[in-house]
Amino acid sequence: MAVRNKPLLLLLFLHILLISAQSQDIVYLKALKDSLQNTPPNWVGSDPCGEKWDGITCTDSRVTSITLSSISLSGELSGDIVQLSELQTLDLSYNKGLTGSLTPDIGNLKKLSNLILVGCSFNGPLPDTLGSLSQLGYLSLNSNGFTGRIPASLGKLTKLYWLDLADNELSGTIPVSEGATPGLDLLVNTKHFHFGKNKLSGEIPAKLFSSEMTLIHVLFEENQFTGYIPSTLGLVKSLEVLRLDRNSLSGNVPSNINNLTKISQLFLSNNKLSGPFPDLSGMSPLNYLDISNNSFKASDIPPWVTSLKSLTTLMMQDTGLHGEVPVGLFSIPQIETVVLRKNQLNGTLDFGNAYSTHLQLIDISNNLISGLTPQSSSYTDKLILVENPICTESETTAPYCDPSTEVNSSYLTPPNNCNDSTTCGLGQVSSPSCQCSYPYTGTLSFRAPSFSDLGNLTIYTSLQDSMMVCFESKKLPVDSVSLSKPMKNSDDYLEINLEIFPSGSERFNRSGISRIGFVLSNQTYKPPHFFGPYFFIGNNYDFFSEAPKGKHKSISIGVIIGVSVGGCVLVLLLVIAGLYAFRQKGRAERATKKNSPFASWDPDKGSGGCPELKGAKSFTFDEIKTCTNNFTATAHIGAGGYGMVYRGSLPNGKLVAVKRAQQGSTQGGLEFKTEIELLSRVHHKNVVSLVGFCFDAGEQMLVYEYIVNGTLKDSLSGRSGIRLDWMRRLKIILGAARGLQYLHDLADPPIIHRDIKTTNILLDERLNAKVADFGLSKPLSDAERTHVTTQVKGTMGYMDPEYYMTQQLTEKSDVYSFGIVMLELITARNPIEKGKYIVRVVKESMDKEKDLYNLREVLDPTIGLSTELQGLERFVDIALRCVEETGNKRPRMSEVVKEIENIMELAGINPNAESASTSETYNSNSKGNDHPYLKDSLFEYSGGHLDSSLEAK
Repeated sequence: MAVRNKPLLLLLFLHILLISAQSQDIVYLKALKDSLQNTPPNWVGSDPCGEKWDGITCTDSRVTSITLSSISLSGELSGDIVQLSELQTLDLSYNKGLTGSLTPDIGNLKKLSNLILVGCSFNGPLPDTLGSLSQLGYLSLNSNGFTGRIPASLGKLTKLYWLDLADNELSGTIPVSEGATPGLDLLVNTKHFHFGKNKLSGEIPAKLFSSEMTLIHVLFEENQFTGYIPSTLGLVKSLEVLRLDRNSLSGNVPSNINNLTKISQLFLSNNKLSGPFPDLSGMSPLNYLDISNNSFKASDIPPWVTSLKSLTTLMMQDTGLHGEVPVGLFSIPQIETVVLRKNQLNGTLDFGNAYSTHLQLIDISNNLISGLTPQSSSYTDKLILVENPICTESETTAPYCDPSTEVNSSYLTPPNNCNDSTTCGLGQVSSPSCQCSYPYTGTLSFRAPSFSDLGNLTIYTSLQDSMMVCFESKKLPVDSVSLSKPMKNSDDYLEINLEIFPSGSERFNRSGISRIGFVLSNQTYKPPHFFGPYFFIGNNYDFFSEAPKGKHKSISIGVIIGVSVGGCVLVLLLVIAGLYAFRQKGRAERATKKNSPFASWDPDKGSGGCPELKGAKSFTFDEIKTCTNNFTATAHIGAGGYGMVYRGSLPNGKLVAVKRAQQGSTQGGLEFKTEIELLSRVHHKNVVSLVGFCFDAGEQMLVYEYIVNGTLKDSLSGRSGIRLDWMRRLKIILGAARGLQYLHDLADPPIIHRDIKTTNILLDERLNAKVADFGLSKPLSDAERTHVTTQVKGTMGYMDPEYYMTQQLTEKSDVYSFGIVMLELITARNPIEKGKYIVRVVKESMDKEKDLYNLREVLDPTIGLSTELQGLERFVDIALRCVEETGNKRPRMSEVVKEIENIMELAGINPNAESASTSETYNSNSKGNDHPYLKDSLFEYSGGHLDSSLEAK
């Protein structure tokens, strides 16, 4: 019977682990809430999925989406968000109050497919770890304050469709691949490169483009690029929009740019381009051409211009043109705007007998035009000829010679709102369907529209209609939309004010705003093609409904009598309660003293509440401020649910890591005292040492020795850049085993760690292993030599199933976790990955009759050649003994240490030799990691998600 029940017990264990992961999400969401202001008011309770928190979407009770647009969020994005392991979409767009930098740990969100932070105030460098988000399809970080270089690691995002980094402060060159270093040239499936309005510099790399790329938008406007336009650009035949304007590009336009036969918008203006005019005759779909303000070789207007039958806008200001303006230029069927200012054009201007009915503006000012044919004089729209001989050498008063004539870059469209808004309440606007309501507003910015006639109402009608079709198909609570005040800004973007009106109510709720914002931020809405690429910046919505207030009711005589009687009873109860409180006062004071052991401790007087320390120092708050340079940003090395971690330097030069608990996350004084007393007695070369603590000025801080090379997990995952071969792995695991054996056998009292995992094994400058983080540790008293009955705490995947089922914690629980670490060491896999448990993966792959137990497919490829893996089979054997289902079948840590020593001797390694090599010996890109203390600290809430259910049982 017991044998048959084992699979059921394992399934039950894994099921409970899944519930554990689900309940962890609430912990991290609450940490996110604590780091932000103006979060939705319904973010209360313990079930964000079942209670449907605004902006939170769940799948199978796990948080998979956070979309919170335009709700006035402010603050910094908590690092705890990276613990939401199932998160696929993160959209916090249009919240200008959001600041701070992106945590490098964002690379841990392996399932993230949409990262959208448009129109916020984030700053700092883009973390290299963005390249670890292998599922990312949309990366929209435009309109923030990000600085530094574009990470080369983005080249690893093979599924990336949309890359928008525009309107930031990014600098440096565009990264391309070199050797093993990735670059943006590897993004052959990406359709959008939007990098405009930054400070990018250097040459546009020729390697960036190739015939394999499928780009349709390349927007590099308003940067600081120099050098030539790379000829490889002509290989990307899928291109539809190209903006290279407002840079310092020079030289000839490459002739093969004419191969881009799908181009509809081409902007090359405001550069230093020279040589002959490029031949663009192959660009038959071209609608919008702007090559103004360059230094092309003096020439007549190229004949290919009149062959572009789709052209709506021709901008050739200050480009060295001379000769007469060809008549055919004005008969291009769709032409709307012709700007030829500041050239040397001459002769008599002739529009011909059949000029286009779409013509809105002809600006040929500052040229040498001497006359105008009679039929051209009948042109009734805007014609500008100031600073031409026709105006300066005669006294004509024709409108086209009026110097006050200006090109209007804006247009007031007639409102399509039903009524004057003065008939509505304060803050309300009349919608097109005659409803007074509070609209969601913002600005649509089109980066490369194919038209220039801002007064064409039919165009905006098509935009409104397509937007409503999209909103209706997504079942959004939208009644109607209104567009107004289209204008061209200094970047040649078309900006349009947008009002979106709610349906079924006069206000939107937060969920509705976030859903609408997401449709616009992640480009779900596709405008008509002639509007081109766009982005939306929403305004904060300030009209959410408040909770309904109770209605006033008349008070009857019966109610008055009832209240009077109740009041008398209440007075009597208060008297009784006062007497009881007085009797309990002594007890309360004694309990407070017991639960707050620091309350009577004065560090300067050495009062009896002082912890019994062995080698650890008590620091004042001022001392910690000094050693961390007043907790400056440069000393900040990470954050977690418990608070911040800072690097510090003591007066003797010793580097330390200071964990500073944030308000609300500090534990009780008794627990804090117990922990520091326990840690101060732990002294071993394979255990991280406690330097001291601070319990002063309302602060709880722990001061550790600073470990430079981060966690074992970092090295196994490749994040640290340290390469671990088989020999190095054996030395690391032996050090960790010795540290754990010390805790079990030699510490006084013995200690069960309770949270052994690869993130709690740190590597020093010589890659010696040190066991860290004793936040969940339990000392064994003389009466508890066999086990401790305690609430279940630990980390999913590493936790002993027997401990979980019985709540009886033993040393063998640490042995089980250590066995998982051993398997992780040789496979570099997470304990639970894609629903598969590492123990099962190894056992199912094993064949003891074959070389290396037939485990080559599951081994970490970077571990080394198979001929070098001497002793691997014995290593697997002892690891699997450690993860036996029952503790009595597992070895003690002293046995594990002995077996690893034997394996090392078999491999020709002296297990007692000190490591003579530093991390540099095994480091391809050593970064001197700053984050060995960032996970599961003493202050972090751990395991509570299991406790409540177990206590109920």
